[in-house]
Amino acid sequence: MSVRVRIAPSPTGNLHIGTARTALFNWLFARAQKGQFIIRIEDTDQERSKPEFTTNILEGLKWLGLDWDEGPFYQSQRIELYQQAIQTLLDRGLAYRAYDTPQELEARRAEQQAKKQAPRYDNRHRHLTPEQIAAFEAEGRPAVVRFKIDDGRTISWNDMVRGNVAWQGSDLGGDMVIARASGQGKIGQPLYNLAVVVDDLDMAITHVIRGEDHIANTAKQILLYEALGNTIPTFAHTPLILNQSGQKLSKRDGVTSISEFQAMGFTAPGLANYMALLGWTPADGEELFSLDEAAQKFSFDRVSKAGSKFDWDKLDWINSQYLHAMAVEELLPRVVPYWREADYAFDLEGDRDWLETLVALIGPSLTRLPDAIDQGRFFFTKTVDYSDDAKAHLQQAGVTEAIAAIATALEAGANLETNDDVQSLIKQVVKDQGVKKGLVMKSLRAALMGDLQGPDLSTSWLILHQRGFDQPRLQAALALT
Repeated sequence: MSVRVRIAPSPTGNLHIGTARTALFNWLFARAQKGQFIIRIEDTDQERSKPEFTTNILEGLKWLGLDWDEGPFYQSQRIELYQQAIQTLLDRGLAYRAYDTPQELEARRAEQQAKKQAPRYDNRHRHLTPEQIAAFEAEGRPAVVRFKIDDGRTISWNDMVRGNVAWQGSDLGGDMVIARASGQGKIGQPLYNLAVVVDDLDMAITHVIRGEDHIANTAKQILLYEALGNTIPTFAHTPLILNQSGQKLSKRDGVTSISEFQAMGFTAPGLANYMALLGWTPADGEELFSLDEAAQKFSFDRVSKAGSKFDWDKLDWINSQYLHAMAVEELLPRVVPYWREADYAFDLEGDRDWLETLVALIGPSLTRLPDAIDQGRFFFTKTVDYSDDAKAHLQQAGVTEAIAAIATALEAGANLETNDDVQSLIKQVVKDQGVKKGLVMKSLRAALMGDLQGPDLSTSWLILHQRGFDQPRLQAALALT
């Protein structure tokens, strides 16, 4: 049997990290089993579904590297198929039209609530006589279509994550609506549980992998799979992603959509790597891996039943590892948009060598891509602000003479193209001034960077020198001595 799995997001919002993690698990399982990964857009909610959300979902999956083998298929283009299935259930006596008004349903719910009973439909229209149906039709009452659920039935399945799961038919809320209200004997808009089953059967889905919040739906859908006379897929209900309070991660927790993570400067490989660890642990305990590497290791016996708390620190660490390992040629185009947004002046082509040297310097310090704004800021300006520590150092004995000697050497045309040139000039100043090398190095850092801490001094000086920013800073530092 060839494995066929699907991700079926509703385009009622941007791609949520929970949906993306579900897509990732489907993708990993499909690739591990050499099967097919299918995209299906569940857009039958006409009021809330938006084309821009569909675009966001598809672009987010592509950005993460989750390529698909078939689709995207759109439920809105498959309404006739669902209506045919509903008619089949009606013809076989497995479904019926119910004419309850919204007011009648609400009154019964209120009565159940007053008695502290669980809300459920009492199936009162399951056995209407032809005369009763005719009377309701004459009143002009629209009818929903309900699927019959046997209260005495036990519905069970062997879940790949949770083992044996069982539900009682009596806990499913009575006969379920599978089509919205419609008049004149027509079939209204098909609803989620029915459409999902029809699609899964039509697309020969072998495994349904989704969040644990769908478990109650699974029990209902198994009854529909059986009623429509086809094989039931294997199910895997994955743990939810939780906030720090242990509740399901939601928009109230802030950033939740993949496009937001992308805008925050996380890399696609880093975010995908982290999402894989939200509920799954490789047998070898490795925490850094590519999607292809994860697919070779993935199995559901390593997927946890418990929810996974979202950990920003862990995500930052994983993302930093990907940034630190990136080749300069790959990292540069990723940080350029942030530098442009910060209005830094540079010519991407004309300054490429200089920019690549700068990226090589700051790359190992990046956690997220926007960090390049602060890390690179003082390389794009002639002047620099001086910290209190830097100012205090500039007042020390011998500092003025050391900085002045370096400035004089630069004015005289001292060669400064490599780290060896930097070290030679520092050595000469140490010798001529009769001071310790540490004093000269510390004074240079204070003068050029405005602080006593920072990236590698020699490389930083070369980068500033190539822009002609070192001499103005040396002169500014001399003015403070």
